[in-house]
Amino acid sequence: MSTAHNNANIEDVAKVVLMPGDPYRARYIAGKFLENAALVSEVRGMLAYTGMYKGKRVTVMGSGMGCGSMGIYSHELFNKYDVEVIVRAGSCGAYTMDLDLKDIFIPNSCWSQSTYAQTYSGYEKEFVEPDPTLWKSLCEHALNYKTGCLHTSDCFYYKKKEDKYLICEQKHCLAVDMESFALLHNANQVHKKAATILTVSDHSLKKEKLSVAEREQNFDAMIQIALDTLASFA
Repeated sequence: MSTAHNNANIEDVAKVVLMPGDPYRARYIAGKFLENAALVSEVRGMLAYTGMYKGKRVTVMGSGMGCGSMGIYSHELFNKYDVEVIVRAGSCGAYTMDLDLKDIFIPNSCWSQSTYAQTYSGYEKEFVEPDPTLWKSLCEHALNYKTGCLHTSDCFYYKKKEDKYLICEQKHCLAVDMESFALLHNANQVHKKAATILTVSDHSLKKEKLSVAEREQNFDAMIQIALDTLASFA
């Protein structure tokens, strides 16, 4: 079995999946953290690997950028490949001085102006939440982390940044990404488990950001937490 976006067979994909945004980060994670990792899909360059982590079978696959891309891959994993648990492990931008570069952020809710959920299923609310047991497990495996509401944006660039900060202050958002809203909504629709763990890679208030190489390879603490959590659900 395969789809237009994933040429893995259903038996090639584990029941628990780690999803970074960058497919090269997926390749890095598979090479460093998984035993006997095998490439199971490379359609459109969206690399997916399955291997063993602490005796448990895990798949790691890129999601691409934005709700549209995450929406496609997570929908297919949940609905076509019988995946039960997905953890997004990615980067985020900070909206508050209470977050520092490289901080680990585990959102307990996600707000978005995206029409993704309404288009996908008719869902009209602005907020979605992670699976509570999966979120709790991520927090328990993390030694140091911060939590709060995440903003998922359809735009990476804003012509009027002051508008973004104003509305996110009103919604009590502490950080921003571009994928989590779609993942959490897709999981909730089919009663599967999903949650997000992020590392702060950009801080416009402090005018700081990680390099491309740091984003690809220096998120090991976050990856370890995510994999330990997934292993407990495998």
